Amino acid sequence: MASRQRDYYEVLGVEREVGEEELKRAYRKMALKYHPDRNPGDREAEERFKEASAAYQVLSDPERRAQYDRFGHAAFDGSGFDFSNAGFEDIFSGIFGEFFGGPRTGRRGRSRRGDDLRYNLDLTFDEAAFGAEKTISVPRMASCEACHGKGAKPGTSPKTCSACRGSGQVRFQQGFFSIAKTCGQCNGQGTLIADPCAKCNGQGVIRKTNALNVKIPAGVDSGSRLKLRGEGEAGGGGGPAGDLYVVIRVLDHPLFKREENHVICDIPLSFPQAALGAEIEVPTLEGKARLRIPAGTQAGAIFRLKAKGIADLRGYGRGDHIVRVIVETPRKLTKRQQQLLEEFARISGEEVHPLKSGFLDKVKEMFG
Repeated sequence: MASRQRDYYEVLGVEREVGEEELKRAYRKMALKYHPDRNPGDREAEERFKEASAAYQVLSDPERRAQYDRFGHAAFDGSGFDFSNAGFEDIFSGIFGEFFGGPRTGRRGRSRRGDDLRYNLDLTFDEAAFGAEKTISVPRMASCEACHGKGAKPGTSPKTCSACRGSGQVRFQQGFFSIAKTCGQCNGQGTLIADPCAKCNGQGVIRKTNALNVKIPAGVDSGSRLKLRGEGEAGGGGGPAGDLYVVIRVLDHPLFKREENHVICDIPLSFPQAALGAEIEVPTLEGKARLRIPAGTQAGAIFRLKAKGIADLRGYGRGDHIVRVIVETPRKLTKRQQQLLEEFARISGEEVHPLKSGFLDKVKEMFG
């Protein structure tokens, strides 16, 4: 081997954009070629096998792979793999469990973390803005209370499998390979249950519906996730339970829209109100508020009510309540209203319409 530590992608002969399945195939090929059982006494093959195992251990883990892509070997102090804590057999048997027959299952005595669960929770606009407490019902696999998750009838215990002596695997010779295969007698569990628990049928877990009180913090938005540690599926072999992720969806509000922590509200004004000015009531998250509209307000004008919006999740105050003006044009006029508007138009003249006047000037510049 070269003295320098080679790039992990180079070690496995793959591109940096390699996908999970292709990465697994590349490692399988290298491991088969350089496995010590196939190359007894060959120090170079053993080193190549170690190198490939270290590369796969890092690149198969999304988080560690991201660190390696950014910092290279320096991300792991020049190693990236701790051979003192994970032997070659663990890696090899893990990736080739299905290849050489039998599912990849652990011993019953080996703890396994339970699966995470997801719960989709709908909130009203106000609940998301101010926070709320909700009770949710989550169906999940929980540890059997009768046998305490052991699967055996209360008062009894699982017996060590005589075929594999509790390892969950049996070995046999195939050519120059020594192959570890899932034990067929205990199905890889390492133990056998002579008297299964009647409540869980020997599974160690039962399906239950769990009622949980969830405290929703003020300021959550659609896509926010709340993590409830230990409220997922029960673990195996005494392992910890998984986590429950509550994913928020905020329902639409009939008047308000949200932009970051600001609340947007469109307020209709009549032409006289916009032209003459007015004091109006506007709805906010906390009830009605008075807002003064100055004379000559144009359509689309923005007014801000400071700190009347949505609380920031990180505690950085509140957003604003933003009022956006929409000037309504009457659709039906009485004869008297029509006469008054026509008179208004005659006495106004073009000079009192600066926006229209400016627009017409630009048109003349463009087309002459």
